[in-house]
Amino acid sequence: MNQTFTENKTFDRADLSKTSFEKGEYENCKFHNCDFSNGNFSGTTFIDCEFINCNLSLVKLIKTTFRDTKFIDCKMLGLLFDNCNEFGLSFSFDKCIINHSSFYRTKIRKTIFKDSQLHGTDFTECDLTNSVFEHCDLANAKFVNTIIEKTDFRTSYNYSIDLEINRIKKTKFSLSEIAGLLDKYDIEIDRTN
Repeated sequence: MNQTFTENKTFDRADLSKTSFEKGEYENCKFHNCDFSNGNFSGTTFIDCEFINCNLSLVKLIKTTFRDTKFIDCKMLGLLFDNCNEFGLSFSFDKCIINHSSFYRTKIRKTIFKDSQLHGTDFTECDLTNSVFEHCDLANAKFVNTIIEKTDFRTSYNYSIDLEINRIKKTKFSLSEIAGLLDKYDIEIDRTN
């Protein structure tokens, strides 16, 4: 079965409930205001693509390839990025809602998460070396055996990271959120002084 190759195309307001998504390879394509929720990107390749104001919640990502893909203002609930093709996996997120998604065991060094919400997102055994979490809400995000060396959390908040079970060399944190590194000790920190 031959897959389609689509290049330099803009898709606007596509709705999977009305049309089925054509699997194949997409290069330098833009997806604006598209609803892909509950869709299937399995086996599809996206290179230098942008998803802007799209709903990608619960999209199947089995062997999906993302290379230099940007997600901007997207709703991305319950995505299993750990099912993606790991070769060359690279993307960035800006103003996205990525709640209850999983990056389990993915190697996503130098990834930028900006102004995004990552409630309950799983980063267990993920390699986030040199990544940046800029103004992100990490409430209940899971960091277990995660490599967060040289990762920047300085402007993010609501995280709880156990320093003893994660690799943290040269990781950057802000003093105002230091409590998120001490949660397991069940101590009270007075923020008035």
